Amino acid sequence: MPYFDSAYVAKCYLPEPGHAAIVAFAEQGDHVATSLFARTEVTGVFHRKLREGSLTAPEFREVLAQFQQDCRAGIWQFLPLSVEVVEAVVQTYATLPRSLFLRAADCLHLVTAREAGFAEIYSNDRHVLAAASHFALQGIDLISRP
Repeated sequence: MPYFDSAYVAKCYLPEPGHAAIVAFAEQGDHVATSLFARTEVTGVFHRKLREGSLTAPEFREVLAQFQQDCRAGIWQFLPLSVEVVEAVVQTYATLPRSLFLRAADCLHLVTAREAGFAEIYSNDRHVLAAASHFALQGIDLISRP
């Protein structure tokens, strides 16, 4: 079972570059793991696309409904956002290099994947990919693969 960050989860629903490759990869298994936080972040991405005009109101409702249906169906294996995970995020920032740019949400995904025993994290976010090795993870972007 692969671990996707929120960007990759959102790309499963949005007509963006890489959509087909990510969906095809996700469909190879029964489930894809992600943080429970992704449920809120992906919904926020959909709303941002609506606000920016990339999605019409009917398209927004459609992708949101499909995402919610997939969540209920268990396609997304949501890993808990626990006090322990949050504490691990806080502790991790204390050890990261000063030069590493890493948003809190991205750190949350990296810690969640690491703490759950994953060896890889799938993302197209350059900051996640650059930071992955600091979490003993391999960052993989299916979109940029040859």
